[in-house]
Amino acid sequence: MSLLDIRVPAVLLRIDRNPFHHGTLGAARSLGRSGVEVHVVADSAGSPVGASRYVRQMHPPPLPGASPDDVLAVLRRVADGIARPAVLVPLDDASAIAVGRMRDELAPSYLLPSMPGSLAERVADKAELAAVCASSDVPHPTTLIPDSPAEVAEAMRRLGLPVVAKWSRPWLLPAGSGLRSTVLVRSVQQARELFLRTEEAGSRLLLQAYLSPGPDRDWFFHGYADHSGTVRAGGPGRKQLAWPRGAGLTAVGCWTPNTQVQALAERLTGELGYRGIFDLDFRRCGATGRYHLLDFNPRAGAQFRLFADSAGLDVVRAMHLDLTGRPLPDGLPMPGRAFVVENYAPLAALRAAPGGRELAWYAADDRSPGRVMWAQWCRHVSRRLRERLGTTTAAPTPRLIPRAASPSLTDNEKASS
Repeated sequence: MSLLDIRVPAVLLRIDRNPFHHGTLGAARSLGRSGVEVHVVADSAGSPVGASRYVRQMHPPPLPGASPDDVLAVLRRVADGIARPAVLVPLDDASAIAVGRMRDELAPSYLLPSMPGSLAERVADKAELAAVCASSDVPHPTTLIPDSPAEVAEAMRRLGLPVVAKWSRPWLLPAGSGLRSTVLVRSVQQARELFLRTEEAGSRLLLQAYLSPGPDRDWFFHGYADHSGTVRAGGPGRKQLAWPRGAGLTAVGCWTPNTQVQALAERLTGELGYRGIFDLDFRRCGATGRYHLLDFNPRAGAQFRLFADSAGLDVVRAMHLDLTGRPLPDGLPMPGRAFVVENYAPLAALRAAPGGRELAWYAADDRSPGRVMWAQWCRHVSRRLRERLGTTTAAPTPRLIPRAASPSLTDNEKASS
């Protein structure tokens, strides 16, 4: 007999067009294995998720940049087809923010955590997060918000080089603009050029002190704050390998006890009155040893299945249980358990894992998504190589004094995804 109420379906929502978002597949498998009927509202073009045996139906998502009303219309169409209340699980920031804004309108058709509708947007906004951390006495990298090119230069002088440049609301970045949510800048000129694109980006540019990476410095915490505010499921994890290396999402992570990270996560969500799934990213400062919060993601992180405990509880199952009024089992943590994203870390997927391991794509009871992923990934890599070779061939003769490099980072030069 399933712990979950299988009479209540689940709807997974993702607006971001990323066919290789393994967190969506993880959520479908987690709920589907428990007998829950799973509907996915996400881009299905080339996505391995649609091949999962645990997905009842794929539904067309809202377009990138869709208004809250557009998102609401899509979710109402899905709800009309299901014809009974469902647990709604946002899987990217844009989805979480839209759902938070429309909680009252969605409530008749969807089960949602009870919290202020603006809170998800507040913590996802990089500028607001800096203020939240300051008021809650949670360590956060020094962050400056320039209002002019002159202030950009002054901020760079104060922070020192290199500096992390972030757009405060990355979900507003227009597709095809070439703008990235986070960039490591090494000159005042680079920072000024970004600042001059503020109107195009749709949100303010932040300049943030750079905390250098290093062994055991990148951490994440996944959790679910239940109706009482108690943090259940999840736990602290250590990033062992990133993609891109040193500055990207978690390719290999390990469930690692860390009382400092856990205490920071529980204190912050408690003070905010946060309810629902969350994913926090931390980086430990090499000089002070303090853990600085880099990101607060108001939704499930892509590697949330790392934290499946001895009772099989993870943050997505915890949400379904809590919202359907069922008790959450008291499972034991499984420190040492690993999570590997095969297309980013294929060799790690082949190594022995004495503490247990979850793969992002392969599963013995659900093989098709893994096969589809590898076929799509090979095409993706081949296309990128052709584009790069074509660009190299067509490139003009380089200048004798090249401009400083501007390596792109994932959101926050991330400690997680």
